[in-house]
Amino acid sequence: QVQLVESGGGLVQAGGSLRLSCAASGRTFSNYPMGWFRQAPGKEREFVAVISWSGTSTSYNDSVKGRFTISRDNAKNTVYLQMNSLKPEDTAVYYCAVSRFMYRVGYSPDEYSYWGQGTQVTVSS
Repeated sequence: QVQLVESGGGLVQAGGSLRLSCAASGRTFSNYPMGWFRQAPGKEREFVAVISWSGTSTSYNDSVKGRFTISRDNAKNTVYLQMNSLKPEDTAVYYCAVSRFMYRVGYSPDEYSYWGQGTQVTVSS
C-alpha cells in the first residue's frame, strides 16, 4: 500500500522558515517527478513546486520563487520543501504528490496520482 506522509508544518511568524518533508512508502518513486501543492481555505489547490525524477530540474510557482526550494533524496524515497521568508499569504495546507507519469513534470493536480494527507502551515503577521 502506497503512503505519503508529510511532516514539518506548524505556526511561524512572517519572515520565518519551515522545512517540510514527505516520506513515501510502499513502492519506490525514483523514476517519477514529485511535487508540492497547497490549498488555502475557500481556494483551489494550487501548484507550489515540482522536482524531476533525478532531482536535476525544478520549477516553482512565481509566488514562491526565490523563497522556496524543493529537493529530493531518492535513497530515502523522500522529498523536501524548504520555505524561507514566509508570508501570511503562504498559509495553507501543504500536500506532496507523486506524478502520474514517469519522467514527465506536471503542474496540475490531475497529473498526480498519489497524495499525502497534508500538513498545515500557518504564517502570522
